[in-house]
Amino acid sequence: MNIEVSRRLEHFQTGIFAALDEKKDALLKSGKKVYNLSVGTPDFPVADHIRSALTEAAQNPDNFHYALKDLPELHTALRDYYQRRFGVALDDDEAASVNGSQEGIAHIGMALCNPGDVVLLPNPGYPVFEAGAYFGHAQLYFYDLKEENDFLPRFDEIPEDIARRAKYIMVSYPYNPVCAIAPESFYRELIAFAKRYNIIVVHDNAYSDIIYDGAYGGSFLSYDGAKEVGVEMFSLSKSFNLTGARVSFIVGNREVVGAVKLLRSQYDFGMFLPIQHAAIAALTGPLDGVKAQCAKYQQRRDVLCDGLRSIGWDIRTSQGTMFAWARIPRGYSSSQEFCMELMERTGVLCTPGDAFGSMGEGYVRFALVLPVETLREMIAVINESGILKEPLKGSL
Repeated sequence: MNIEVSRRLEHFQTGIFAALDEKKDALLKSGKKVYNLSVGTPDFPVADHIRSALTEAAQNPDNFHYALKDLPELHTALRDYYQRRFGVALDDDEAASVNGSQEGIAHIGMALCNPGDVVLLPNPGYPVFEAGAYFGHAQLYFYDLKEENDFLPRFDEIPEDIARRAKYIMVSYPYNPVCAIAPESFYRELIAFAKRYNIIVVHDNAYSDIIYDGAYGGSFLSYDGAKEVGVEMFSLSKSFNLTGARVSFIVGNREVVGAVKLLRSQYDFGMFLPIQHAAIAALTGPLDGVKAQCAKYQQRRDVLCDGLRSIGWDIRTSQGTMFAWARIPRGYSSSQEFCMELMERTGVLCTPGDAFGSMGEGYVRFALVLPVETLREMIAVINESGILKEPLKGSL
């Protein structure tokens, strides 16, 4: 039988990720130690009160039925959290759960777009930003994020005809992969831009609790006029280490939230009830552990960034997220080439920047998912390999 799949899938390729994974497996089989800093999966444990809430709820047989809607207690917990944490008041129809921000963002283009609409996407950008718009049959327009502009968009560089056709714009700060934060002035400019051209704002707020050097991780919705123009994707994955549970919410403009809820009602039966109870425990419980965890991420950032600089790699200091973003050393023609050679010679696995778009070429991303002792060991291995001390390739 000849199976023909959707031609739209041809837009997506595994490419470098498959090659990196294959190389990693080969190194492990050969007995070489691998330092895997490629995937942003927290290695910290889930708090006891959250695990207890889940396991206790799982003892109730009734909690294994379909969850056709969010528990009222979950919405109350979310509203109280947003008020307490961000100073933002939410009505009940201004929030809905999604099975992880990645799923929510992947479907938001389908909920909002019609053929011919334009979606404004950051470059570099997290891959699902593009996927959501693409499956919504939108035209993709990428705005560049440059290091010399602190990885912030220049709205005046977006052509006016594009802005007038745009349905929504994706933004995210603290921003993975470039590890930048945005000043208050950016959000005011963003809201003014959205109002001027009738553009919906979709802000991915996965890392508000992983932000460094005393900076405040807030909410887009805390700015005047934000709810008029947009929504925020709020996730428990990184703050509370619940990545596998897939607990996130779309919050903000009720019309956008309603469109996503309607779309999800056609293919989903709601979040597993024990997971809803775990989410309630996370949202209503103490946040001391979240703050302490951020301090540990900052310690890892300092060890990684300061350590690499000490051996000759001028890496940018991460301002937020659980990652670090670094220019590749001189002498390498591409991020992929450098990643493969780094892994071959040192066992260090990171992500090539061009996996996040053309503006990511020339960079690599490290995930801060190893203890400080292991990071120090890794830096010594990189130094001993000589990979940072060789002359430019092709030079005499």
